[in-house]
Amino acid sequence: MSLFEDPIARYESKGERIIAWAHFRDRLIKHGAIAGILVAASLGIGMAGYMGFEKLSAVDAFLNASMILGGMGPVATIATPGGKIFAGLYALYSGLVFLVVGALLLAPVVHRVLHKFHWELSDQQDQKEEK
Repeated sequence: MSLFEDPIARYESKGERIIAWAHFRDRLIKHGAIAGILVAASLGIGMAGYMGFEKLSAVDAFLNASMILGGMGPVATIATPGGKIFAGLYALYSGLVFLVVGALLLAPVVHRVLHKFHWELSDQQDQKEEK
């Protein structure tokens, strides 16, 4: 079974009932795991770049990569031209990762709220039409 065939991964359409809390919790966990993997892989890319271009130790590379990934900016002075290009590209990439991770974490919650709101509206409209 692929990730997208899983009923937890497939979002319900407006005509379907909202999923149970247990399934919603599983959906949140799955989205959180994907976001965590993306952040960990991005941190690994940043560490490798700083270790390769700037010859920083693993701890210093971790500090610089995590600060850029978190939006704070680099800590160490970047001396080499390759390191400066890498830091600029990594900062642009990190901004996109920030947006994607935010969307991954918020998507299930926003979908559930919007789905429930639409579902209640359609129930009220159905009751008006029956009268």
